Amino acid sequence: MSNLIKKMLFAAMAIMLSQSSLGKPVEKVTSPDGHLTLIAGVESGQAFYSLQRDNTPVINKSRLGFMLSDGMFADNFKLCKASRSSLDETWETVWGESRLVRNNYNELRIELQERNGKKRKLNIVFRVFNDGMGFRYEFPKQSALTDFEIMEEFTEFAMPCDPPTWSQPTNGTKYYEALYTKEPLSKKDTISTPITIEAKDDMFLSIHEANLTDYASLNLTPRNANDGITLKCALTPWHSGVKVYASSPSKTPWRTIVVARKPGDLITSNLILNLNEPSQIEDTSWIQPGRYIGIWWGMHMTDYTWEQGPRHGATTENTKRYIDFAAKHGFSGVLVEGWNEGWDDEWTRIGNHFNFTKPYPDYDLKELASYAKDKGVRIIAHNETGGTTTNYEDQMEEAFRLYQQLGINCVKTGYVNPMLDGIELQHSQYGIRHYRKVVETAAKYHLMIDNHEPAMPTGLRRTWPNLMTGEGARGMEYNAWSNDGGNPPYHICILPFTRGLAGPLDYTPGVFNFNNKAVPGTRPQTTLAKQLAEYVVIYSPLQMAADMIENYEHQPALTFIESCPTTWDTTVVVDAEIGKYIVTARKDRNSDNWFIGGVTDEEARTVEVPLTFLESNSAYRAIIYADSPNADYKDNPYAMTIDQKDVDHDTVLKIDMARSGGFAIRIEKIPMH
Repeated sequence: MSNLIKKMLFAAMAIMLSQSSLGKPVEKVTSPDGHLTLIAGVESGQAFYSLQRDNTPVINKSRLGFMLSDGMFADNFKLCKASRSSLDETWETVWGESRLVRNNYNELRIELQERNGKKRKLNIVFRVFNDGMGFRYEFPKQSALTDFEIMEEFTEFAMPCDPPTWSQPTNGTKYYEALYTKEPLSKKDTISTPITIEAKDDMFLSIHEANLTDYASLNLTPRNANDGITLKCALTPWHSGVKVYASSPSKTPWRTIVVARKPGDLITSNLILNLNEPSQIEDTSWIQPGRYIGIWWGMHMTDYTWEQGPRHGATTENTKRYIDFAAKHGFSGVLVEGWNEGWDDEWTRIGNHFNFTKPYPDYDLKELASYAKDKGVRIIAHNETGGTTTNYEDQMEEAFRLYQQLGINCVKTGYVNPMLDGIELQHSQYGIRHYRKVVETAAKYHLMIDNHEPAMPTGLRRTWPNLMTGEGARGMEYNAWSNDGGNPPYHICILPFTRGLAGPLDYTPGVFNFNNKAVPGTRPQTTLAKQLAEYVVIYSPLQMAADMIENYEHQPALTFIESCPTTWDTTVVVDAEIGKYIVTARKDRNSDNWFIGGVTDEEARTVEVPLTFLESNSAYRAIIYADSPNADYKDNPYAMTIDQKDVDHDTVLKIDMARSGGFAIRIEKIPMH
């Protein structure tokens, strides 16, 4: 054999070995059931992915990568290695909408490196579940990339059409408290996640993120494309313009796409939870879901004030009344707002006047904590910061230690200022770091957190199950003081499919008195029965009965709230159409009882509710709270009937809902004799 031929064969073998070590330019992984297919790889130096369901495009070829402060980290890649793994496990939640969660996925990891220049490395991990996918970037430890600044994340979601989408805008709203609107993607500006998309009659998508840790919150900007609309990543920046300060090794949050055949499947998906780490709290016995009341609605009605004065709400005497009511009616907690020093100033502008251990003179914190404990009730400490996080962090250890000593086991935090410490946006990396510090410090002192003006939830409740619930939506308070009459009838019919997909929502339902002397004409745009239904339809492990306690006295409707659990064994969405109506059934985690809630928009509806989720060969009794035949959310909102009926697995209930009405049902298993 000539030397020339030997050299040619050697070169050919070298190329083959090189190609083998580089891996194929395109890789593929499917969901465990085979319906979803994820394709990822590198083309002309650019990393990309796409997603199909049964050969139908879900996400077209979409760009991946970054712009760092020292240049592009996106268009010079080669695929060095691809590896695969799978997992199928079942884990138990501390609390939640379901007791058991199946975590079943197939994973593809691609390892990239720049072809020339600094030859920096980047890994992208894809996990494909039966109901969607998640992916995130990993920056391996490397000398070519130590400390760095992310100026842009180039992640895209290329939609193959211009589908109708439910979302709220990022610009022009505070605290994620805008109304969700339904429009084609092309009609929207930058929007906050989660967003919900009706791609086809049998394809509903939710795009969000999971495990938001030391990173900026995700927003999306729609842009026209040749074959549809492409959503481009728009991270919330620091005031410097930098999106994320990072160092290797590190990981980004997961970018998530839930893919469902019907709207209710979006609600029962656990994909976001599964993309978070297991609990960091070993002993979770102190984490206790429950119902609470509070000295709160009276401020909105101007009966009380947060600040000192003749109408100060947070007095020792008034708080004892609320504790007594809670003990009598089975509420586990009493929220008290305005108890501590700092409310007398312009606190939304000067939040550093708040003191989180020093009560006002007319509020005896220690006595009330002891009084509540003797009654089997806990005080919920309210910590409004006015957005001054440095002041809060300076006092946090001392305050949380005091609360633990007093037997207080829950804190409601607040950040009524979109600029933290006067300079950084709430949902920037700066804010995300603060919110996490609060949760982790609270865990140290066995405190649960109810976070108002929060970061949008991303499933961290799995890792830190003391992060119970939060706001991040246009809640009940808008029915007290908004200048547009209150939340519209369709609002509750959208929230479970949008904000509710991110995590538990402290919507604070349960207003029984619709008269509003503070802002006449503004009130809950619902019937009384719909207020009860919200306890099942809107999930939170801490559920408030928001009204003043005087308005609950001698109200038969209160019996439903008294009996309704806040943590569940099973959740079933019986029927739903986004923005129009929803019927949800949940089984109590600690008994055989089921609870059903149904709500409708401004259109009256009759729904059929098959009870096939009940055990066969068992007998049950249903207590049904429903709109009266003459009920109407505008003219006759209080009209409600309470009926009792024996039911079983084969029963189909037919229930009429008034305009913006609803129903709530408690189903109790009848013991066999």
